[in-house]
Amino acid sequence: MPELPEVETIRRSLEPLVVGRTVARLELRTPRLRVPLGEELRRGVEGRCITGSGRRGKYLWFVLEDGRGWFFHMGMSGRLRFVEGADAGEGVHDHLIARFAGGDALVFHDPRRFGLSIVDDPATSKLLADMGPEPLDEVAFDSDYLAAFRRRTTRAVKDVLMDQRVVAGLGNIYVNEILFLSGVRPRRSMVRMTLRDCAAVVVATREVIAEAIEHRGSSISDFLDGIGQRGGYQWRHRVYDREGQPCTTCRAPIKVVVVGQRSSFYCPRCQR
Repeated sequence: MPELPEVETIRRSLEPLVVGRTVARLELRTPRLRVPLGEELRRGVEGRCITGSGRRGKYLWFVLEDGRGWFFHMGMSGRLRFVEGADAGEGVHDHLIARFAGGDALVFHDPRRFGLSIVDDPATSKLLADMGPEPLDEVAFDSDYLAAFRRRTTRAVKDVLMDQRVVAGLGNIYVNEILFLSGVRPRRSMVRMTLRDCAAVVVATREVIAEAIEHRGSSISDFLDGIGQRGGYQWRHRVYDREGQPCTTCRAPIKVVVVGQRSSFYCPRCQR
């Protein structure tokens, strides 16, 4: 599933190509996504000019001229890409094709069909209502905020960081990297986290997410940005998917455990 850095990379790659463009026709090839595609979506998008873009956690949206947002969530396998000219929508999993006035198109491709595309008001949308702060928000996401969860839950720190109600946009790849950089094992209970540990996690979160955005996300399977280019952060992973390989700091073999039904990679020497 694309996480915050990948979604932000998609947004940045598409914004200069679609802002100022009017959707002349919206083709819906199948209704069977997480929220069924239908006439409400078509009425909300067709004939509208895109005036901007936004992102919250793993949700991306294009601002329409009426002030509403055209939301996308990539689910497990979704991909949103810009296609020049009329040659768009040929793939069997191309479920939505937005054709712009004057040519070109935006295509939503989703083999596993867990993605989403709806029109909603970003200011009041239920999609965003229960989300935690952005990880790069230095005011809302700080050590005191994270430390407060020591009194609220006995869950493992990894589970807490992956909870979108706690912090928005983090997933398995980046939480593994964050915990390595902060020196905390993924199974550590929140009740055993010190204030210093929480501060280290917050600092590592900002460093990892900023670095991942700078390198345009991680292409570990099929992630491509909005113009079909791969990310580069996968070459900078310190622990994720590196079981048995030497730690980049101490050379101890990276280990893996299961936390919350997800593989969790860590260094047994660097993380406590």
